[in-house]
Amino acid sequence: MDLIRIENITKRYAAHTALNDVSLSIPKGSIYGLLGPNGAGKTTLLRIINRIIAPDAGRVLFGDREISAEDICRIGYMPEERGLYKKMKLGEQALFFARIKGLSQKEATQKAKMWFEKFGIESWWNKKVDDLSKGMAQKVQFITTVIHEPKLLIFDEPFSGFDPINANLLKEEILALRDNGATIIFSTHNMSSVEELCDHITLIDKSKNILSGNVDEIRHSHGANIFEIKYHGKEHDLTNALKGICVIIETTTSPTGMNMAKIHIADDKEVRNVISSINDSVELRSFNEVIPTMNDIFIRAVEGNV
Repeated sequence: MDLIRIENITKRYAAHTALNDVSLSIPKGSIYGLLGPNGAGKTTLLRIINRIIAPDAGRVLFGDREISAEDICRIGYMPEERGLYKKMKLGEQALFFARIKGLSQKEATQKAKMWFEKFGIESWWNKKVDDLSKGMAQKVQFITTVIHEPKLLIFDEPFSGFDPINANLLKEEILALRDNGATIIFSTHNMSSVEELCDHITLIDKSKNILSGNVDEIRHSHGANIFEIKYHGKEHDLTNALKGICVIIETTTSPTGMNMAKIHIADDKEVRNVISSINDSVELRSFNEVIPTMNDIFIRAVEGNV
């Protein structure tokens, strides 16, 4: 079941088209990555979903109906340009954002203290944003985004400014929120985060949706029939055995003495024949397809090669 459906969204700013007839569906309880080069239209789409700006055409459905102002209390949005009040104490700030999202004073206080303890920042309660580094401030920004336990969470470049340790902490919390029923959309340039976190992605380029789907399915569908083999034996025996049935792209030897090769098999029907030929010539230890990374697919898609 989809929590959010984007239907034929178009948004223009004077002569610039930020989004051009973009459609996509975001399954309930998933982590959905919104990818694309700078200026592709990702942030514009996130702002439209959050009703900060309106589209010129198209609509956003929240569940089975068009999204409305009343739905905003069920959304948590952490923009790329962070929005904390620099002179307000952090504890007061967390309570303020929780209260405007509908929590009682008691609920807001309980949840804020729980999150401050979870992040190990209890001692920051009376500090001001001005006293913190960018990464520290972003922990508080994250808390103000999730404190009211919204059904939909939207993060725009959530890992910006975090060191690797705190980035991993944030990833763990995002996964936990998903596992507890939240649907999460995040925009990022960090392709490793996409592979670690995302169930589905959409790639926007030049204002259009050029690629959508399940991450694993996309990676496998964009494979190039390249395989890596590890074996014991003589390289020339392998070369002779595979002559005419596949192309050997490269051969190497690992520091442990294991021989390795990358091969290209043009026809899927030849895979069994290739494996048989390898086994007849050398001692085959492993045979694995080389699946492209999301970074590879991203680059190829933007360059028009997908």
